[in-house]
Amino acid sequence: MQLRRAAGALLLVAVLTARRANAQASAEQGRATAESGATPSSSAATPDPQPAAVAPPTHRVSTSNLTGTVGSEIAEYADTDHVFVFTPSIAGAVSNPTAGWSVNAGYLVDAVSAASVDIVSTASRRWEEVRQEGSLAGSYHPGNLGVGANAIVSSEPDYLSLNAGASVTQDLLNKNLTWLFSYEYGHDVSGRTGTPFSVFSHEIDHHSLKAGVTLLLDHATIVSFVADVIFDIGDESKPYRYIPLFAPGVYVPVGASVADVTSLRVSERPLEQLPLSRQRFATSGRLAHRFRSSTVRVDERLYVDTWGMKATTTDARYLFDLGRFEVGPHLRIHGQSPVDFWQRAYVMGPGFTYPALRTGDRELGPLLTATGGGSLQVALGSKAAPRAWVIGIDLNGMWTQYFDDLYITQRWSFVGGVSLEAAL
Repeated sequence: MQLRRAAGALLLVAVLTARRANAQASAEQGRATAESGATPSSSAATPDPQPAAVAPPTHRVSTSNLTGTVGSEIAEYADTDHVFVFTPSIAGAVSNPTAGWSVNAGYLVDAVSAASVDIVSTASRRWEEVRQEGSLAGSYHPGNLGVGANAIVSSEPDYLSLNAGASVTQDLLNKNLTWLFSYEYGHDVSGRTGTPFSVFSHEIDHHSLKAGVTLLLDHATIVSFVADVIFDIGDESKPYRYIPLFAPGVYVPVGASVADVTSLRVSERPLEQLPLSRQRFATSGRLAHRFRSSTVRVDERLYVDTWGMKATTTDARYLFDLGRFEVGPHLRIHGQSPVDFWQRAYVMGPGFTYPALRTGDRELGPLLTATGGGSLQVALGSKAAPRAWVIGIDLNGMWTQYFDDLYITQRWSFVGGVSLEAAL
């Protein structure tokens, strides 16, 4: 148990990152959805900023080997492109540390309201939609060898996503080294609101492989390395996204307004068309160190895919323990190059031809995003069990610079969340 205890102390900031990141990723996904009018697949190239997590209650019921937690969070996203996402979520977990098993489940709702420039450019009015997601996961780790499984279902009027996965872990070297291997399969169906999938739909399959290792360097330092390989098969083109075309020789400036684009483009506007497959490769490293009354964690991630995109993401957190309070800053920098077929202004060719591959998704273009913020959590329990109740507040601001896109050149956005967790 030495590695697990040290990991718990060192990565206090990350214990519930998956749950909190899920709500925030939903907010970012909702924004991307609002830009196109259809739900995008999750992008390994542009991981969503994750708020600092609230550590789970550690109080154990004295009359049983079972431990449990229940929590709720309300997260909200807003940006200068008139996109708003409201995400309430609930989650719960029960475990038996003696037997080595645990089960957790979660449910969230995304309520998206948008009047982004991409919607305005198609002469559409404000767009609203609701997405629901449920998740279930479990693990069994009675000794050095452990297994786990998870499933996620996400549904909205024009999109259905089903995911299931399994993992295996093993502790070695007197529990100073742990390796992990996992596989996840996802099946998405994309359509149009008000149109049955049997009439129109695109199907996308995802195969995800992950391998990682965690090393306990000393009683206060942990390092980990993870490699991800993702295979996407299917048409991920957005059925609502129309691409403006321009005559040869027409100059379209960066950040051209809707009025400028309308006056310069030709009348034809084909739908977006992306490649029918995509292979993604990423490697990540993490260094975490526990000081006497604080925790620091630094993550670095490198990404490349067969669409030609390359990306780097650096994330740093520093949490200070102040009695019943834990507070700390968060900084994240993400930069990426465009996909190979990216063009700010696609040109109409002879005979009314146009590029076979085309996109208006600015998240596939060159960009830089800087995120800054912080978190605060307060233990509200009794003196004997202060973490039986924990309330958390997390705030992050993001600035994104788009270097080669229509309509906008930069965007400011905000993500905030309030959570409450209790030990059962």
